[in-house]
Amino acid sequence: MTATSPDPIGLPYHRMARYSPHHRWWRPLLGTVVLVVGSVLVAGILYALVDGIGWAAGYPELPDGGTDFGPIANTGLDLAFIALDLPLVLLVVLWLGRRPAGTVASVIGRPRWGWLGWCLLAAVPPMVLLPVVAGFLPGDEGDGGGSDVWAGWQTFLVSLAMLAVLVPLQSAAEEYVFRGWLLQAAGAYLRSPWLAVLPQAVLFAAAHGWGTPWGFADLLVFAVVAGLLTIRTGGLEASMALHALNNLLAFGVSAAYVDGLASDETAADASWQLALIDMASVLLFAAIVLRLARRRHPQHLSAPPPEPTYAPPQGAYWPYGQVPGAYGSGAYGPYPQQPGAPWPYPQQPGGHGVYAPPPGAPWPYAPPQGNPGPYPPPPPNATVPGPAAASDAAPSGPDAPHPVAPGDAPSPDGPGAAPSGADGPGSAVLGGASGAAASGSAAPGAAPGPVGPSPAARGAASSSAASSSTASGAVPGPAVPGDAHSPDGISPAVPGDAHSPDGTSPAAPGDALSPDGISPAAPAPAEPSSQQPGGAQES
Repeated sequence: MTATSPDPIGLPYHRMARYSPHHRWWRPLLGTVVLVVGSVLVAGILYALVDGIGWAAGYPELPDGGTDFGPIANTGLDLAFIALDLPLVLLVVLWLGRRPAGTVASVIGRPRWGWLGWCLLAAVPPMVLLPVVAGFLPGDEGDGGGSDVWAGWQTFLVSLAMLAVLVPLQSAAEEYVFRGWLLQAAGAYLRSPWLAVLPQAVLFAAAHGWGTPWGFADLLVFAVVAGLLTIRTGGLEASMALHALNNLLAFGVSAAYVDGLASDETAADASWQLALIDMASVLLFAAIVLRLARRRHPQHLSAPPPEPTYAPPQGAYWPYGQVPGAYGSGAYGPYPQQPGAPWPYPQQPGGHGVYAPPPGAPWPYAPPQGNPGPYPPPPPNATVPGPAAASDAAPSGPDAPHPVAPGDAPSPDGPGAAPSGADGPGSAVLGGASGAAASGSAAPGAAPGPVGPSPAARGAASSSAASSSTASGAVPGPAVPGDAHSPDGISPAVPGDAHSPDGTSPAAPGDALSPDGISPAAPAPAEPSSQQPGGAQES
């Protein structure tokens, strides 16, 4: 046998209606109504069907209007119709009780066949003692109310075969109805086991009809003891064993005599002598079972009831249910991810969040339009700074500045000599040097310097320093990103460039002041050195 559950929050048998997380106060009441109405309807339909078959077959009619198929067949039909309440109880427990159907059998959710065997053994001594003592009663009231003529072995054996099959089912059905569903229905509202067993005991005694007060008291004691044993042992095994053997004994004694099974007397019609003997046998059985329970320790408490589960509202998000298709498939963490959206959460279309920069935006991120920081705003022409193309060169001409492609280096001799070797104005070639020094014009990003090799700015070559007019009248060419200031300080600055030593180069936003502190703070159009703010005046 399984040991008693050590969990203190387990439920006793009579409280098993609350084992379901879907328990509501109205479920036991509704289940009881459905069980009673369903049992009456099923029995009425089947009796009408059988009577119709018997009337069509020409069987005689009983005094109560039913068809007389004979004592054995009539008794078998009565037992079978009562046995049909067993599946009806299981359906009510499953559908209306919203809990496993096995919880009406025991606290572990199924019949305990081993414990049932021990209970059957415990019921043998009382059931043997009952007919022996009843045989000495005056009036021979132990014969079931029939005649005292032996029915014959053939009839008796056929009757025993029928009773052996149907009586256990009939007894189990009555136990499932009264000590099962009704006991648990009352226990849903009453904690005390003594109070929970009373409703089913009264209904059990009343269901057998009103005969004698002693017979009613006998049935009442039987139902109370069976109910208490069910709660104490945690299941219907003890009450089913007692009920089945008691009915087998009563029906078997009646089957031994002629027309014994045809008698309509029940336990409710017992005399006071027979009622007292039957009560004594029931109490003896209870004492034996309780002693066995102390030794065998059958489980009488259930496992902890399951926690109630709550359905999330429609449209609720994690940790509840997610709306299908809210963010598409491919979830990151608890939230679904929209297909194609940047990690980890989706961006609004057109947004400049911290994750999805727009195409062509400078690294690392693109701030919203008009946002001053922390990143520099895009250029006014909405283009991304990058290498200058050949198409961006200044207009050609004798005195026009020649564009220099990024990455050009100065020629070995200093002045930017044209690859063609001409002394006239040279044209800039990607990857080459600027024009000849005789042209008197400067390449973009370069400034005039003294004769001789001049320091090279990154990505640009300076023009020839031989012409003295460059410092006075030449217009500096457009700056290329990444160019450095020339030594004379008049080349326009590019954002991020360092100041020239003389401090006359225009400064880009964010540049530090040159040593002389007179460099302008923002780039300005190229003008002659004599007109530039803060520039050096020619003598």
